[in-house]
Amino acid sequence: MIAITVKDLLEEEPEKGLNLGLVFGDEYLSNLITTSNIQKPGLLLTDLPEELHQGRIQILGGAEIGYLNSISKEKLKKAIEKLNKSNLPCMVITRDLKAPDFLIDFARKKEITVLVTSLTSSSFIEKLIKHLVERLAPMTTLHGVCVDVLGIGVLIFGKSGIGKSECALELIMRGHRLVADDVITIRKMPTSILFGMASDVIKYHMEIRGLGIVNIKDLFGITAIRERKQIDIVVEMVQWEPRENYERLGFDENIYDILDVKLPHIKVPVSPGRSVADVVEVAARNQILKFMGYNPTLEFQRKLQDAMSRDVKERLKQ
Repeated sequence: MIAITVKDLLEEEPEKGLNLGLVFGDEYLSNLITTSNIQKPGLLLTDLPEELHQGRIQILGGAEIGYLNSISKEKLKKAIEKLNKSNLPCMVITRDLKAPDFLIDFARKKEITVLVTSLTSSSFIEKLIKHLVERLAPMTTLHGVCVDVLGIGVLIFGKSGIGKSECALELIMRGHRLVADDVITIRKMPTSILFGMASDVIKYHMEIRGLGIVNIKDLFGITAIRERKQIDIVVEMVQWEPRENYERLGFDENIYDILDVKLPHIKVPVSPGRSVADVVEVAARNQILKFMGYNPTLEFQRKLQDAMSRDVKERLKQ
């Protein structure tokens, strides 16, 4: 199960603009958040039927706080009892509203954290869901290089020392962009889209054998890097073997599986004097054509079949 703690949410929020602050429950910051879905109780606090979903962060805005402050003790007790039926990771009060004493008492008994944000409910919910969707997405790490070539996300991998970083450096010098080198974090976002990104420690850096660690952002400027990129194709660099049968026509499309997402897989043999960067760039251009609905391989196959059919007809006429 993928999860983050309430403490993680608090520590990560500055860069996400959630404007969160702790009101109560610093001893409960280890509570787990396991879903990107949230709930704004609204009707749940009234006598109207409304389902309380398990494990969701509860967002209390002006409507909820105003209602709870205005009702009788008997109705308040019923409203709190409804909230008590779920295992809440935490509660967030929007618009910098003051947390009522009865809500703090409830949080103490429930052993949950109460947070506050200066944002409106709608703005906060939008940002929070976006952040949680990314943080709770299935994730894996791969050793390789991720580059943006003409808008196509290319994942390059192969044995250590085969020249992955050098290939990426040549692409960068041609105007393409680095996403990550060495260790690539890959997250599977909704609708089965894979995004590659670098960790904060090695972001913008590359290791070039014989030269050492270089900072691509400092050397080539901000236009030479990307924070993250959707991965569209996978290029595997392999050592050239004379007896090996490599793909020459492209009729059979290989597939590489990452987090149950199938991506086009291209094996590129590496030999002295062969520019792998050229092959990667052409592969990216070829993928753009496929996205536009034109497959050069299938078109060539069609022309070949038509030529063979004409040849057979000509022979039959003779």
